[in-house]
Amino acid sequence: MTEANAPRKAEKLLAVKGMNDILPPDSARWEALEERVRALMRRYAYENIRTPIVEPTALFVRGLGEVTDIVEKEMYSFDDRLNGEALTLRPENTAGVVRAVVEHTLLYNGGKRLYYFGPMFRHERPQRGRYRQFHQVGAEALGFGGPEVDAELILMAHALWKELGIGGVELQINSLGQPDERNLHRAALIAHFEANADALDPESRRRLHLNPLRLLDSKNPAMQEVIEAAPKLMDFLGAASKAHLDTVLAILDANRVSYVMNPRLVRGMDYYNLTVFEFVTTQLGSQGTICGGGRYDYLIEQIGGKPAPAVGWAMGIERVLELLRAQEESLAMPVLDVYAVIPDASALPLAAACLQDLRGAGVSALMHASGESGLASMKSQFKKADASGARYALVFGANELAQGCVTVKALRDPAAPQRTLALDQWAGWAQSLQSAP
Repeated sequence: MTEANAPRKAEKLLAVKGMNDILPPDSARWEALEERVRALMRRYAYENIRTPIVEPTALFVRGLGEVTDIVEKEMYSFDDRLNGEALTLRPENTAGVVRAVVEHTLLYNGGKRLYYFGPMFRHERPQRGRYRQFHQVGAEALGFGGPEVDAELILMAHALWKELGIGGVELQINSLGQPDERNLHRAALIAHFEANADALDPESRRRLHLNPLRLLDSKNPAMQEVIEAAPKLMDFLGAASKAHLDTVLAILDANRVSYVMNPRLVRGMDYYNLTVFEFVTTQLGSQGTICGGGRYDYLIEQIGGKPAPAVGWAMGIERVLELLRAQEESLAMPVLDVYAVIPDASALPLAAACLQDLRGAGVSALMHASGESGLASMKSQFKKADASGARYALVFGANELAQGCVTVKALRDPAAPQRTLALDQWAGWAQSLQSAP
């Protein structure tokens, strides 16, 4: 074959910018965090829901609001080339959960407490703690209008920080009141910012009459003095809204959960009313919010369902894991129980059968795999066994097998004596090898 006819080397394909592979051993940290969250959800009687990652674009336009950064700038939207339907990769999942609840009439027999895990997609500038594909766990309580459910969700998130050993997280809380109260505040905001129009940046001027509440969330340093002087929504709340917030705060006080009232906290979606909250940290740079949510009593009706109250939160998994790293906190990682050392290939069938029995009894086991030149030396296999992190090596040597036995060598306790165990009695000693139930 001439050089001209030689096959060309294929170009290496890379992941999309801002969408990351999660590889071992880091993926084990994800699994450990997810299991802690699942256990927490079970204790609070929340049930798992799984929704599609692709939804109708109209769901997010209607649910989040047309004049939001997410809808205007960040959504991955496209037309289905087979039927022309406008679709979007979900940028958040509250709207999707509500769509599912409405579509399947899940509130027919009363309220539902639900939670989800999954990837979300936003076209943002990738940076620490902010990616174009990111992952969230969320909790949604639908059909419950009382302030005690708002507090329950906040207490749930607070309990997770405590269990994970995460410190330095501040709870910020506010009330957005009800639509009529916000309308009064909206008019006052517009008047205030119109009187200070010279201080507004072009984006704020564009949004002023469309969504003036979002101006309060501006990070533009030149606008902060004007924002601080703006009318506060709290001054427009009626008695019912104030009573709702007071009950939430009283429950937090009774549970010794500290918080900071933040009258400028508005959240990024249009669907919120009454209680809104964020858990923030200063240890992740500008991406300080690790969990946020609030009440959204009108979203179910907006998406076509019968009016029903709801409240929830979403937590960024990448940000929580990053915070654990920053605070040098470790999650309980799974430990390999057994590494099978096999001196001779003739022992492979028996070793494989024994390990399968042990796995069936709950023992995690890894069998040494042969290469092109056959099995490695005993010395090399023991090095691999030690590097695997396994607690024990099971040695399937010729002498042991001739006696129907296997040798168990403790790899993490050099002082522990070796044991010889009968293969036909594996059920009796399998549990002694387990690191977890």
